[in-house]
Amino acid sequence: MRPAGRPVPEGSAPAVVGIVLVSHSAAVATAVAELARGLAGGGDLAPVLPAGGTPDGGLGTSSELICEAAKAVDRGAGVALLVDLGSAVLTVKALLAEGDELPEGSRLVDAPFVEGAVAALVTASAGGDLDAVAAAASEAYSYRKE
Repeated sequence: MRPAGRPVPEGSAPAVVGIVLVSHSAAVATAVAELARGLAGGGDLAPVLPAGGTPDGGLGTSSELICEAAKAVDRGAGVALLVDLGSAVLTVKALLAEGDELPEGSRLVDAPFVEGAVAALVTASAGGDLDAVAAAASEAYSYRKE
């Protein structure tokens, strides 16, 4: 399901949900993106990008990096934003409230960061819409490890 007003141009690839992984650490966000890509298998994967740390490489959250990553993964079916904690959550919520910084159809997804990223990427790569991607990522809270 594409957000209203976002038709896919004729002859272009079908719309797919993009994923942004927001962490306080660039290394963590990058590693989780790489792990998700590796576990999602081969084939055409949905776009996933890290948005971690600050522009100068420090720990923190950058609205600039988040917006750049969201615009880069936007393929017309929405953008799922998964966050690690604290100010990452607050920064994404503030960007969504502003309404004009992130692509149309962007959504904060309440999910565990690592397991949710894998589930989101697998579901998006299989053609799931934004609701399905968010649901799959959120369901990762119920994964048992005992």
